[in-house]
Amino acid sequence: NLNSSTGDKEKVAKVKKIYQNLNDAFGRATAVYGPYDEWFVKDANDNEKVKRAGERLTEFMKTSKVCGMEANKGCMPNSAKYNNYQSGSPNFDNSNYYKVVLADGTALAIRLDGIYIDIDGPNKGPNTIGRDLFCFRVAEDNTGILTYGDGRDESSLLNLSIKYGYNSSTWIIRYDNMDYLKVDSNGKCPNGKILDGVSNTTCN
Repeated sequence: NLNSSTGDKEKVAKVKKIYQNLNDAFGRATAVYGPYDEWFVKDANDNEKVKRAGERLTEFMKTSKVCGMEANKGCMPNSAKYNNYQSGSPNFDNSNYYKVVLADGTALAIRLDGIYIDIDGPNKGPNTIGRDLFCFRVAEDNTGILTYGDGRDESSLLNLSIKYGYNSSTWIIRYDNMDYLKVDSNGKCPNGKILDGVSNTTCN
């Protein structure tokens, strides 16, 4: 339990750091290239837009490997799983994403509808959304990067974090823990405490 708790704290710190770095890169990119929604006026299709967004965002991040739009080059896991829900198998290492590996080993995949990170890189860990894969997105007003699930009410945020993992980045930023991994399908912790995202946001 102690090792698990320490590991979760390290993961929380990594997610918070990449969140900060993404927003810093977004701010630098828009300062140089102008408002985000004006980046794509010359692009003919979504893949061209994804490539432009990826190139401009990662220009202001330290990278160790750039795969760009090419598939199966080892910048992201070939397949991934949903947290506690295995019927889906999303693939982030395909030609619909702009992909890089950051200098700290974090794998990063960018698409117009989301930004995905694998905090332990493409070849380690469970490759599971909510455990080592986390999701972000560009804000509706194009002013920055938000966690995926930002704006959801606490109940649906917890339920979707437990089942799929997509909204886990919001849980982590809000509550500074990954305790959605410790609960059963009803939000019950091993010690009997019930997480609700309001009065109870940790199993401790």
